[in-house]
Amino acid sequence: MVRDEQLTESELGRIAESLRDDWPTAQAVDFEESVEYHGSLPDEKRFAHVLESADKPLLQPRAGVPRLDKQVELLTHLWEEGGADLLPTTIDSYTRDNEYAKAQEGLDEARESGKDTLNGFPAVNHGVDGCRELIERVPGPIEVRHGTPDARLLAMVTFAGGFQSFEGGPISYNIPYTKSRSLADTIEHWQFVDRLTGLYTEFGVRINREPFGPLTGTLVPPSIAIAIGVVEGLLAATQGVKSLTLGYGQVGNLVQDVAALRALRALGEEYLPDDVTVTTVFHEWMGGFPPDEARANGVISLGGATAAFARPDKVITKSPQEFRGVPTMEANAAGLRTTRQLIDMLIEQDVTLDGIDEEQAFIERSARSLLDSVVSLGDGDVAQGTLRAFETGALDVPFAPSQSAKGAVLPARDDKGRVRILEFGELALDDEIREIHRTHLDARAKTEGRACSFRMVADDVDAISDGRLIGRPKEGWT
Repeated sequence: MVRDEQLTESELGRIAESLRDDWPTAQAVDFEESVEYHGSLPDEKRFAHVLESADKPLLQPRAGVPRLDKQVELLTHLWEEGGADLLPTTIDSYTRDNEYAKAQEGLDEARESGKDTLNGFPAVNHGVDGCRELIERVPGPIEVRHGTPDARLLAMVTFAGGFQSFEGGPISYNIPYTKSRSLADTIEHWQFVDRLTGLYTEFGVRINREPFGPLTGTLVPPSIAIAIGVVEGLLAATQGVKSLTLGYGQVGNLVQDVAALRALRALGEEYLPDDVTVTTVFHEWMGGFPPDEARANGVISLGGATAAFARPDKVITKSPQEFRGVPTMEANAAGLRTTRQLIDMLIEQDVTLDGIDEEQAFIERSARSLLDSVVSLGDGDVAQGTLRAFETGALDVPFAPSQSAKGAVLPARDDKGRVRILEFGELALDDEIREIHRTHLDARAKTEGRACSFRMVADDVDAISDGRLIGRPKEGWT
């Protein structure tokens, strides 16, 4: 039975040894030698150092291609032409599913054809030496960004290869990404990742960990996203992680997004141990984008404005080509510049937004209710509490494919465009909190002359890609 207890070094070593046969490059992983390698890296390539010492929001795109030279070219372009402050390496889908042989086939084909036959960088296949070459040839600090429920081998290889930041967590890389993976299994797998992170930290290599805040990326109520981020932070802290970046995905209402980012930082610092440095990351809009690039730039600009007011430590940017899928490196760099322009113009302005304090207090109250239910259901054990919370529906995620979640929560926007909860399922929120959500949604229903129903939910999902924030009825609305 999985418990929220720190793995011993012998347990960590036993698991690591069992993973070495999963792919040949794992044989090159040597922990002590890897610690020495990390010690040779300059401060400007130490991810946590750069992130935690910044005095303004840092920008980071998403980017990953299969071939090493092309990944170097891509990241260098984003650094030099886009003005990125932090760099990503997005991992391919086969690696995310632990299908390293298929990833190797795709990598071989890419090398032979000169085409990007994978949707990311197969770091396990490139191995320790390939990862180190990437780290050394690229000008800034790089993070591993992926989507892997079982990221143990990926962590072993990339940490040994010099990466000092690693995205994901046992809930956020299970519930939104998979259908039948056991939540107990992913918690156990991520305990290994976090304990390995903690061991590197004990040896002087400060590796940053970043739970994936946007979850399903579709109208996720802030209190749910924040509660899950803090839970993943608590599980990581047990394993010795000292640098944690808690994430949140933009919902589009400026007041609610600023309030949520402030609540995220406040609750992270409240719940996590004092020796953990908490930073925050804001993900620009994760839902459907308008097909027109000019309108897409409008969505990106709203994200930049939100970051200027909320001042997260990091912003994950988007490109004006999101509607098409993977953007060109030129479009990716343009998204970075658009966001930076908005932040730099607004960050020093003294602008007051009405309603932030009230909204922040409501988000914090709701998130505390969810967090406290996890602790209570587990009798103080966060791992067990997480399993029981999802089993009972006390914690839930809208639009999640996972069989480990009830999937009973439905969100919709209120009359101001803030995300509220229409259907609660068994979510651990008291009657007063529920009534506040209902009151807001009833006000919208009255404005639009229709009942609160799933039709609102469906309309809101497509609204931004259609050019609006709120999914108002198309007929009779101006």
